[in-house]
Amino acid sequence: MSVLLLAALAVALAWPVPVLLGRARWVRRAPAAAMVLWQAVALAGGLALVGTPLAWGLAPLGGHLGQSLAAFATGLADGSWVDRLVLDPLLPARIAAVTGSLLLTGHLVLTLAVTAWRTVAHRRRHRQMVELLASPPGTRPGADAPGTRVLPHDVPLAYCLPGLTGSLTVLSQGLLDQLSAREVGAVVAHERAHLRQRHDLLRLAFEAWHRAVAWLPTTATARQAVAGLTEMLADDAALRTHDRADLVRAIVLTGEGEGAARTPAEPAVPARPAARDPREAAGGRPLPNVQGDGSVPLTLRLYRLLDPVPPLPLAARAAVVVLALALAALPVVLLALT
Repeated sequence: MSVLLLAALAVALAWPVPVLLGRARWVRRAPAAAMVLWQAVALAGGLALVGTPLAWGLAPLGGHLGQSLAAFATGLADGSWVDRLVLDPLLPARIAAVTGSLLLTGHLVLTLAVTAWRTVAHRRRHRQMVELLASPPGTRPGADAPGTRVLPHDVPLAYCLPGLTGSLTVLSQGLLDQLSAREVGAVVAHERAHLRQRHDLLRLAFEAWHRAVAWLPTTATARQAVAGLTEMLADDAALRTHDRADLVRAIVLTGEGEGAARTPAEPAVPARPAARDPREAAGGRPLPNVQGDGSVPLTLRLYRLLDPVPPLPLAARAAVVVLALALAALPVVLLALT
């Protein structure tokens, strides 16, 4: 029975749940709680995905998962699994299911490790280039703080670069020339919120999950949703110390939207223009519809800032977190009962 429940959970978390959560409108009112829920969906979905064939394959071998794993290893080592064919003609299929589960687990872990290694290497090269090209720190507020680098480039640009030995906030001279001191401060606060809240790790995990099971379309939905939530969280952090109008004006005038620590698969590219929008930048320049990493709709971010809605009540946010914790624990409980 627990195997069927685990399989049903894997199916639910592989398709309908991510689709519904990706379309939910309440997330803009509680991005932190939504982020916790997305992490729970990914964790529980991964455990259910690898746990279902494992639980089914080991079901006849013991009363619980630990005993079944021990019996499985012993049967393969001494050849006694052949004798079990008389009692269980499905044993070859069960062995294949367990082997597939173990291979999928190794694939997920290896993909995460490779993605992390490539990302660290990419950031190291990127940091070396920034240090080589950056001008001395400026005197403008936000540009003179430790860990800030200014690139001598006319295109308005701002992004954060996490690192093992220290993180950088990178600005362009064009951004400093076009924005006021208060607007620069709002942009810098946004980028440093990415660094402080370690959004790079969140996005790395979902990028690895997408790469590992790219055949599952909802992993792309999850990756984009998490990217959007990190932008909402960084905006909210910036608004705690800066005026909303300054942040909005900075976004509109520059199309700022580099976000936190792209992976090697997300290079910095110019934002693509969308169809004209009533709230477009001065001079007739249309707002970009996509952020610099190609994943976060910039217009949605602007609409959230321009038309703020009250946050979800504390009780509702707490309920979402409790639901997320229960969801993450559910596949563990089902596996223990197998």
